[in-house]
Amino acid sequence: MSSWNFNFFIMLHVTQTQIIESVVILIVYLVLKLISNRYIDKIVANNVSVKTRGKIVRKAINVTLMSFFLLIVLSIFGIDQSELLVFIGSVLTVIGIALFAQWSILSNITSGIIIFFNHTIKLEDTIKIMDKEYDVEGVISDIGLFFVILKTKDDEQVSIPNSVFLNKMIKKKRDA
Repeated sequence: MSSWNFNFFIMLHVTQTQIIESVVILIVYLVLKLISNRYIDKIVANNVSVKTRGKIVRKAINVTLMSFFLLIVLSIFGIDQSELLVFIGSVLTVIGIALFAQWSILSNITSGIIIFFNHTIKLEDTIKIMDKEYDVEGVISDIGLFFVILKTKDDEQVSIPNSVFLNKMIKKKRDA
Protein backbone atom coordinates (compact mmCIF):
# COMPACT_ATOMS: atom_id res chain seq x y z
CA MET A 1 0.00 0.00 0.00
CA SER A 2 1.43 3.35 -0.99
CA SER A 3 1.91 6.15 1.51
CA TRP A 4 -0.69 8.27 -0.32
CA ASN A 5 -3.38 5.60 0.14
CA PHE A 6 -2.46 5.16 3.81
CA ASN A 7 -2.68 8.92 4.44
CA PHE A 8 -6.00 9.06 2.61
CA PHE A 9 -7.50 6.33 4.83
CA ILE A 10 -6.24 8.03 7.98
CA MET A 11 -7.77 11.35 6.85
CA LEU A 12 -11.02 9.57 5.92
CA HIS A 13 -11.17 7.95 9.37
CA VAL A 14 -10.50 11.28 11.11
CA THR A 15 -13.19 13.01 9.01
CA GLN A 16 -15.70 10.25 9.74
CA THR A 17 -14.99 10.53 13.45
CA GLN A 18 -15.43 14.32 13.34
CA ILE A 19 -18.73 13.96 11.48
CA ILE A 20 -20.03 11.35 13.94
CA GLU A 21 -19.01 13.55 16.90
CA SER A 22 -20.68 16.54 15.27
CA VAL A 23 -23.91 14.59 14.70
CA VAL A 24 -23.89 13.49 18.36
CA ILE A 25 -23.36 17.10 19.45
CA LEU A 26 -26.22 18.21 17.15
CA ILE A 27 -28.55 15.61 18.67
CA VAL A 28 -27.59 16.69 22.21
CA TYR A 29 -28.20 20.33 21.22
CA LEU A 30 -31.65 19.56 19.77
CA VAL A 31 -32.65 17.51 22.82
CA LEU A 32 -31.54 20.25 25.24
CA LYS A 33 -33.32 22.88 23.15
CA LEU A 34 -36.52 20.83 23.15
CA ILE A 35 -36.33 20.21 26.91
CA SER A 36 -35.66 23.87 27.72
CA ASN A 37 -38.45 25.10 25.40
CA ARG A 38 -40.96 22.66 26.93
CA TYR A 39 -39.92 23.71 30.43
CA ILE A 40 -40.34 27.40 29.56
CA ASP A 41 -43.71 26.67 27.90
CA LYS A 42 -44.83 24.86 31.07
CA ILE A 43 -43.86 27.82 33.25
CA VAL A 44 -45.51 30.32 30.87
CA ALA A 45 -48.71 28.25 30.66
CA ASN A 46 -49.14 28.47 34.43
CA ASN A 47 -48.57 32.23 34.57
CA VAL A 48 -50.05 34.42 31.84
CA SER A 49 -48.28 37.56 33.06
CA VAL A 50 -44.87 36.17 32.04
CA LYS A 51 -45.86 35.29 28.45
CA THR A 52 -43.62 37.92 26.84
CA ARG A 53 -40.79 37.19 29.23
CA GLY A 54 -41.02 33.52 28.28
CA LYS A 55 -40.42 34.42 24.62
CA ILE A 56 -37.36 36.48 25.47
CA VAL A 57 -35.94 33.87 27.86
CA ARG A 58 -36.52 31.14 25.24
CA LYS A 59 -34.62 33.14 22.62
CA ALA A 60 -31.75 33.87 25.01
CA ILE A 61 -31.42 30.21 26.03
CA ASN A 62 -31.58 29.04 22.41
CA VAL A 63 -28.87 31.50 21.32
CA THR A 64 -26.67 30.51 24.26
CA LEU A 65 -27.10 26.78 23.57
CA MET A 66 -26.44 27.27 19.85
CA SER A 67 -23.29 29.30 20.52
CA PHE A 68 -21.97 26.78 23.04
CA PHE A 69 -22.52 23.78 20.78
CA LEU A 70 -21.18 25.62 17.74
CA LEU A 71 -17.95 26.24 19.64
CA ILE A 72 -17.75 22.54 20.50
CA VAL A 73 -18.26 21.52 16.85
CA LEU A 74 -15.64 24.01 15.70
CA SER A 75 -13.16 22.60 18.21
CA ILE A 76 -13.93 19.06 16.96
CA PHE A 77 -12.85 20.13 13.49
CA GLY A 78 -9.64 21.61 14.87
CA ILE A 79 -10.34 25.32 14.71
CA ASP A 80 -7.78 27.11 16.87
CA GLN A 81 -9.53 28.79 19.81
CA SER A 82 -7.24 31.83 19.74
CA GLU A 83 -8.12 32.49 16.09
CA LEU A 84 -11.77 31.96 16.89
CA LEU A 85 -11.59 34.46 19.76
CA VAL A 86 -9.96 37.05 17.47
CA PHE A 87 -12.75 36.52 14.93
CA ILE A 88 -15.50 36.78 17.57
CA GLY A 89 -13.86 39.89 19.03
CA SER A 90 -13.74 41.48 15.58
CA VAL A 91 -17.40 40.69 14.90
CA LEU A 92 -18.49 42.05 18.29
CA THR A 93 -16.47 45.22 17.69
CA VAL A 94 -18.21 45.81 14.34
CA ILE A 95 -21.61 45.15 15.95
CA GLY A 96 -20.75 47.53 18.79
CA ILE A 97 -19.81 50.29 16.35
CA ALA A 98 -23.02 49.69 14.40
CA LEU A 99 -25.10 49.91 17.57
CA PHE A 100 -23.27 53.04 18.67
CA ALA A 101 -24.13 54.59 15.31
CA GLN A 102 -27.76 53.71 15.98
CA TRP A 103 -27.89 54.92 19.57
CA SER A 104 -31.69 54.95 19.70
CA ILE A 105 -31.81 51.23 18.90
CA LEU A 106 -29.34 50.47 21.68
CA SER A 107 -31.27 52.74 24.03
CA ASN A 108 -34.55 50.94 23.26
CA ILE A 109 -32.98 47.51 23.79
CA THR A 110 -31.47 48.59 27.11
CA SER A 111 -34.76 50.17 28.17
CA GLY A 112 -36.61 47.00 27.16
CA ILE A 113 -34.36 44.94 29.42
CA ILE A 114 -34.91 47.37 32.31
CA ILE A 115 -38.70 47.29 31.78
CA PHE A 116 -38.57 43.50 31.58
CA PHE A 117 -36.74 43.00 34.87
CA ASN A 118 -37.40 46.06 37.04
CA HIS A 119 -40.66 47.74 36.06
CA THR A 120 -43.89 47.17 37.96
CA ILE A 121 -46.04 46.89 34.84
CA LYS A 122 -46.96 43.61 33.18
CA LEU A 123 -49.18 42.36 30.35
CA GLU A 124 -52.89 43.19 30.66
CA ASP A 125 -52.25 46.10 33.08
CA THR A 126 -54.26 49.24 32.41
CA ILE A 127 -51.99 52.27 32.48
CA LYS A 128 -52.00 55.95 31.67
CA ILE A 129 -48.83 57.52 30.30
CA MET A 130 -48.84 61.11 31.44
CA ASP A 131 -47.32 63.58 29.04
CA LYS A 132 -47.56 67.37 29.06
CA GLU A 133 -48.98 67.41 25.54
CA TYR A 134 -50.91 64.17 25.11
CA ASP A 135 -51.87 61.49 27.66
CA VAL A 136 -52.22 57.91 26.47
CA GLU A 137 -54.33 55.38 28.31
CA GLY A 138 -54.74 51.71 27.49
CA VAL A 139 -54.10 48.08 28.29
CA ILE A 140 -50.59 46.70 27.77
CA SER A 141 -50.91 44.05 25.06
CA ASP A 142 -47.21 43.40 24.42
CA ILE A 143 -43.81 44.27 25.85
CA GLY A 144 -41.18 43.76 23.19
CA LEU A 145 -37.49 44.37 22.79
CA PHE A 146 -38.09 47.78 21.15
CA PHE A 147 -41.68 48.81 21.91
CA VAL A 148 -44.47 48.59 24.47
CA ILE A 149 -47.83 48.13 22.73
CA LEU A 150 -50.97 49.61 24.30
CA LYS A 151 -54.52 48.87 23.22
CA THR A 152 -56.71 51.94 23.81
CA LYS A 153 -60.41 52.12 24.69
CA ASP A 154 -61.08 52.96 21.03
CA ASP A 155 -59.51 49.61 20.04
CA GLU A 156 -56.43 51.31 18.58
CA GLN A 157 -52.90 50.06 19.08
CA VAL A 158 -50.28 52.54 20.22
CA SER A 159 -46.62 51.55 20.10
CA ILE A 160 -44.33 53.42 22.43
CA PRO A 161 -40.55 53.10 22.13
CA ASN A 162 -39.14 51.53 25.28
CA SER A 163 -36.80 54.45 25.95
CA VAL A 164 -39.74 56.90 25.81
CA PHE A 165 -41.88 54.60 27.97
CA LEU A 166 -39.17 54.38 30.60
CA ASN A 167 -38.78 58.17 30.75
CA LYS A 168 -42.49 59.00 31.14
CA MET A 169 -44.55 59.10 34.29
CA ILE A 170 -46.92 56.14 34.30
CA LYS A 171 -50.10 55.81 36.30
CA LYS A 172 -51.17 52.18 36.80
CA LYS A 173 -54.87 51.49 37.36
CA ARG A 174 -55.60 49.35 40.39
CA ASP A 175 -56.63 45.76 39.73
CA ALA A 176 -60.34 45.23 40.26
